[in-house]
Amino acid sequence: MTLQQLKYALAIADCGSMNEAAKKLFISQPSLSETIRELEAEIGLDIFLRSNRGIIVTPEGEEFLGYARQVTEQFALLSSKYIDKQTREKFSVSMQHYTFAVKAFVETVKKAGMEQYEFAVHETTTYDVVENVRDFKSEIGVLYLNGFNEKVMTKIIREHGLEFIELFSCDTYVYLWSGHPLAGKDVICMAELDEYPCLSFDQGKNNSLYLAEEMKSTYEYKRLIKANDRATLLNLMVGINAYTLCSGIICEELNGSDYIAIPLKESEKMRIGYVKRKGAKVSHIGELYIEELQKYKVHVMK
Repeated sequence: MTLQQLKYALAIADCGSMNEAAKKLFISQPSLSETIRELEAEIGLDIFLRSNRGIIVTPEGEEFLGYARQVTEQFALLSSKYIDKQTREKFSVSMQHYTFAVKAFVETVKKAGMEQYEFAVHETTTYDVVENVRDFKSEIGVLYLNGFNEKVMTKIIREHGLEFIELFSCDTYVYLWSGHPLAGKDVICMAELDEYPCLSFDQGKNNSLYLAEEMKSTYEYKRLIKANDRATLLNLMVGINAYTLCSGIICEELNGSDYIAIPLKESEKMRIGYVKRKGAKVSHIGELYIEELQKYKVHVMK
């Protein structure tokens, strides 16, 4: 097994096509196919299933590629530091769709004060947050645990070689447009929300109630709309008086002042924190980011 074989396999998975991967790698398609066949024969499993419609990654292949990505990412880090002698700082964070986590990232970039750096921020699905940290795509992943999902999420986090560090806990709020018919209330109950569409972030192929980003994921909603973009959800709030459930932490600098958070009567506690690779030391930039996240603990306590 060689590093080149691992890179070829990852390129195929990322492109979703043997032909496209061959073009990206500047090699012939037959040569690429032969390299993958040799790799599969050596490890004793099929990484890809081939058909007239393209390729599909097998379950065993998914696991193998996860390890392969770790190896190639680590090699890239070693190469940049000790061979290419690059001094550019790198930091990446993945998160559920939290504006406060994005704002913390913005403040981290401002505080970093470096001439050269490469930072990345990924608002993504819950499962991808975990996988991105496991696969070294991100150093830190921001998500929450509660009484309903804690057992399952803790198992997933542990199986991915990660650990969860709690930052703060908060109650559940209803997040809606300031022009919503319920916007003037001090507290809102679930029954009052039944006549309005509930918005939820789509979790893609890992669409489990335990991975939902919103509280009350087991509630029988009359109207439910899923989307995968925060801006789309904000537009739906205005367009059809939709709402979502959140932590109550509002960042007007990013979302504007047209949206408000009102306490939910049937509130449940959210334990917001971050995941990192178990036993790994957090980088200097990572520590700056965590410091920014911790500032919202004061906001929650007010």
